Amino acid sequence: MNAFHANYDRFPFVRVTDKDTDCFAGWKNIGDALQPAPAPYLTVVEMYPGCDVSAIESRLIPALKPDLILRSQDALLTPAELDEKFRQTLGDDPVFARMRPWELQDFFCPVKLGHLQGQLKILRGRVLVIGTGASLIAPQPDCLIYADLARWEIQKRYRAHQVGNLGANNAHASPAALYKRAFFLDWRAADRLKANLLPRMDYLLDTNVSEEPRMISGKHLRLGLQLASQQPFRVVPFFDPGPWGGQWMKQAFQLPEGTPNYAWCFDCVPEENSLLLGFGNRRVEIPALDLVLFCPRELLGDSIYHAFGAEFPIRFDYLDTMGGGNLSLQVHPLREYIREKFGMNYTQDESYYMLEAAEDGVVYLGLKENVDRPQMEKDLRLAQQDANAPFSAEKYVNAWPAKKHDHFLIPAGTIHCSGRNGVVLEISATPYIFTFKLWDWGRLGLDGHPRPIHLEHGLANIQWDRTTSWVRQHLIQQVSTVASAPEWREEKTGLHALEFIETRRHWFTGIVPHHTAGTVNVINLVEGKEAIVESPSGSFPPFTVHFGETFIVPAQVGAYTIRPASPSKQPLATMKAFVREAVG
Repeated sequence: MNAFHANYDRFPFVRVTDKDTDCFAGWKNIGDALQPAPAPYLTVVEMYPGCDVSAIESRLIPALKPDLILRSQDALLTPAELDEKFRQTLGDDPVFARMRPWELQDFFCPVKLGHLQGQLKILRGRVLVIGTGASLIAPQPDCLIYADLARWEIQKRYRAHQVGNLGANNAHASPAALYKRAFFLDWRAADRLKANLLPRMDYLLDTNVSEEPRMISGKHLRLGLQLASQQPFRVVPFFDPGPWGGQWMKQAFQLPEGTPNYAWCFDCVPEENSLLLGFGNRRVEIPALDLVLFCPRELLGDSIYHAFGAEFPIRFDYLDTMGGGNLSLQVHPLREYIREKFGMNYTQDESYYMLEAAEDGVVYLGLKENVDRPQMEKDLRLAQQDANAPFSAEKYVNAWPAKKHDHFLIPAGTIHCSGRNGVVLEISATPYIFTFKLWDWGRLGLDGHPRPIHLEHGLANIQWDRTTSWVRQHLIQQVSTVASAPEWREEKTGLHALEFIETRRHWFTGIVPHHTAGTVNVINLVEGKEAIVESPSGSFPPFTVHFGETFIVPAQVGAYTIRPASPSKQPLATMKAFVREAVG
């Protein structure tokens, strides 16, 4: 274990101002900043689903001193009505549903909503409208406060059964069921509304730590997002255990003890990660998706925004099996399949970049030659029915030796998984959660139950002609040098022609020139202690990145350079991903 691994920063932030006072910390300071205005005065507190409405309301009432409180939850459709309305969208699958353009207004009863709106027309005192959907009741308030919450914090509350889905009264449900409904319904609808509110919020209320909230003005929120879109930055990584998880990240990144393993690290998944904004010594945590929603063109570039909308299409995450087990044997849906079945326009093409590997590390990738397809399908089905008939993956699937810095390409439809004793930097497109498990090695999830298997979906997507010779020729170590100078070498390492993401590896001992070429770049320092990212024109301050850290370079940055932080005879290396020109 290299000593420099411990430099990994688990709490990166974007500095907005140097003044602590630009961030109101704690309920008292927040209350002092929100002293009641002379009546009539209308305050709206819009909330992201998952916020603790009653707790926030009880803290704000003494500060706002409202004469009347209108609660958005009183206008929601009943749980039964919501279940019926969304039944076709959600379906019966425990993991997957269909993407549909539901709006937050679809959760509300028009008659109840109209009744609350009618009350506003006759009131003249200080009025507080609060809850998820509050801004639908009062779209033109005197003061708009948005109570926000990170996706990861919401998931922790689901696991603790502290909250349920919007309007569903289902906090008792399994965390997986809560996540599925939020993923396909609550979060999609809330994000559509939030995108419209970001330009006019008066305050942003960070409610991730219930008793230690933070609040900033809408002006400072928008300034922070604009600054992030103009310079390299990192999102806040989060780590989670899994049934196959390993021990490498725990040691390398000095993660908290008390967890049996760390299987995943979401190191750059703006859909899931947070973004920290810095005000002096204080930090405000917001969903990184807020940046994508507010500055999509500046962040992504015009071509990506045109192809994907306000969605971040590149994903970097870690899969740690060092001292753990194999991932599930799996396949990702073909593009036409995910569009037809789930309403998504693109799929999870991906790759495994080996950040570390033991001598026995392997990657399962592609089928062996002359596989008996009917027999393989029969064996997979039998394995799901009979615990005493495990599926023999090695009989049908190639197990390729994997060593540090190997790069395995995995276009959708290719059967694959990472074996034990490896650390994978997964570089992929970001179609969220569409992974079809075929075989999970007969084990249980951390909850003591088998993890869902999607055999029919998987079998419908396996590309049976991707066998040993094809995989060797097209998917393994497709490395070629495309440019070089005395102090650096640029290599093309993938991805496959079927995938829309391109990757480039740079080995360097000096300054390497880069350019975003109008599209967002995502980069990880895969070799070396520390590097510095700089602007040739001084348009952003020097940015330091440590081994294993993923950072984002927004499209509008243009030219930038990367160099070792200190003179080095041993070359450092970065892996960069970007979207190819021809997408959509």
